[in-house]
Amino acid sequence: MNIPLPNQKTGPNQTTGPSQQTDTDLIDPFGRAVTYLRVSVTDRCDFRCTYCMAENMTFLPRKDLLSLEELDRICSCFVGKGVKKLRLTGGEPLVRRNIMWLVKRLSRHLETGKLEELTLTTNGSQLAKYARELVSCGVRRVNISLDTLDPIIFKDITRRDHFDKVMRGIDAAQEAGLHVKINMVALKNLNEQEITTMARWCHERGMELTLIETMPMGQVDGDRYDNYLPLSTVKERLREDWTLTPIEYRTGGPSRYYKVEQTGGTLGFITPLSHKFCESCNRVRLTCTGILYMCLGQDDAKDLLTPLRASKHDLLLRAAIDEAISRKPEGHDFHIDRRNQKPAVARHMSVTGG
Repeated sequence: MNIPLPNQKTGPNQTTGPSQQTDTDLIDPFGRAVTYLRVSVTDRCDFRCTYCMAENMTFLPRKDLLSLEELDRICSCFVGKGVKKLRLTGGEPLVRRNIMWLVKRLSRHLETGKLEELTLTTNGSQLAKYARELVSCGVRRVNISLDTLDPIIFKDITRRDHFDKVMRGIDAAQEAGLHVKINMVALKNLNEQEITTMARWCHERGMELTLIETMPMGQVDGDRYDNYLPLSTVKERLREDWTLTPIEYRTGGPSRYYKVEQTGGTLGFITPLSHKFCESCNRVRLTCTGILYMCLGQDDAKDLLTPLRASKHDLLLRAAIDEAISRKPEGHDFHIDRRNQKPAVARHMSVTGG
């Protein structure tokens, strides 16, 4: 696939071509194969969800972000080292200028068979514009973050009046042939009464639903403990009316899935606080500034920007990735600090990549 480069500057030592050298698989100290890379292409977002961001966020200067060519080069290096799944995240990935150039470039790894899946997580606001183009690039499914079906509650959570825009985006995604999974953060006193309604709505439309516990990352304007809802409690409530049958379905992430016998649909649970899922962790996260986090809930990280720009060849970059994986921790230490009201991790989810 011959795709022209966007009009962006590159350093004198950079190369936009993929590495031609392959490596052994990435195995962490606990014997887990790292086959999944989540890539934050921007820390910016057109929403300001209360559990994720403060109202008045200070975003990174655009000059500090990796160029799209650099993102392609790092991702391609990971693919050469055995990564089979790439997920583009943010912030909101589809607000990044020229983002479809990167999607098209990365899709070449789907054509060669080295990459099994290219996907993204989005708030849905830009899907009406990009859904068909994503499909043409080989994207087959997307995760859409949506916490409520009530436009008023939606505005309260996101601080934006874009509910109708998101609904149009979901319609466009399904019409384009994308398989849609809805991610819903379960929030006490905000949307807990809607979980059953959301599940029925998703299943009626042929979509999956995954429930997520709020994660204590980054300083926000309120106290997260006020809205923390353990999914163990949610599961108990659902079982009063529904039969939840565990299934072996996996999508490469931390969700544990159940079939809802009454609807025939799939319901996932992501429980970073009430039940850690680290034993099967197969993923690492790359920020839009070139920092690799080996664990979402730990601060240990590896600078990939320096070796990337130090040479037009990928030898230094590959060595840096290997070193990083060699110290991937066994698990995270998420907890909500109610007494001090401090996040478990200071950086915002939008910086790390959701």
